[in-house]
Amino acid sequence: MSKQAFYKRCKSQEKKQLNDEKIIIMIQDYRKVVGQRTGGIKLYAELKQGFINQDIKIGRDKLYDILRLHNLLVPKLKNYVTTTNSNHLFRKYKNLIKDQVPNRPEQLWVSDITYIKTDKGHNYLAIVTDAYSKQIMGYKLDNNMKTSLCTEALSMAIKNRKYPNEKLIHHSDSRFQYCNPKYTEFAESNGIMMSMTEQYDPYENAIAERINRTLKYEYGLRNCIKNTDIAQQITKQAVSIYNNLRTHFSLGLRKPAEVHLNPNIKYKSYRRNNVNLTELKI
Repeated sequence: MSKQAFYKRCKSQEKKQLNDEKIIIMIQDYRKVVGQRTGGIKLYAELKQGFINQDIKIGRDKLYDILRLHNLLVPKLKNYVTTTNSNHLFRKYKNLIKDQVPNRPEQLWVSDITYIKTDKGHNYLAIVTDAYSKQIMGYKLDNNMKTSLCTEALSMAIKNRKYPNEKLIHHSDSRFQYCNPKYTEFAESNGIMMSMTEQYDPYENAIAERINRTLKYEYGLRNCIKNTDIAQQITKQAVSIYNNLRTHFSLGLRKPAEVHLNPNIKYKSYRRNNVNLTELKI
């Protein structure tokens, strides 16, 4: 090898090392804001312009090589158990959305409750999500699991509506909080139709459960938090990031808040052979 070729190779390796360091910093900075479990495809889509601005030429496969080399790939999660108490005497509503998908925002909301650990015991987080845009419309975190927890989350969601004159279905499991007349009457008084899972099926409320999982594993809500006040602050920040910064494959790598206001994509469901809600006149 000639001296010129040797120094050229050394210079190329130094540049590659420097670029790799820049890429790693960009990935770490992005994940600090949007979520530590942001995968390679989303990272490449969101950071591509940044790479260009830094004069870094890199494709998606090469980005995966860097993630793998520096142990930055997102590890797979273990399955988790859902516990729902449906053993009560309140009315359980029929499932209005089985094998159906929405085609616009505020056509279908899904609701669920998840558990948050604190040093002083369990807290509970009730969430109402728009099934089309994946935007979290309302939420409430507190140290109790009363019906009022869910009612306050729904009240926030109603206040955040952008299309209040459209027909809306509320879907949830059949736990007592959602079947309680205090909750169902409040929903129906606001023109919302109730729908519930009729048997446990992981697909029936998949959107709500996936969002619970995302908030826990990507935004620190899985950790044991000091107290309710801090948990509420973390939740507020997590919801804001989720709605405004986190991209979704099912939304064409766009953000929920963006899609909610610009509903022009085909909805991607977790279940096959779906029927459009409009086709069934719901």
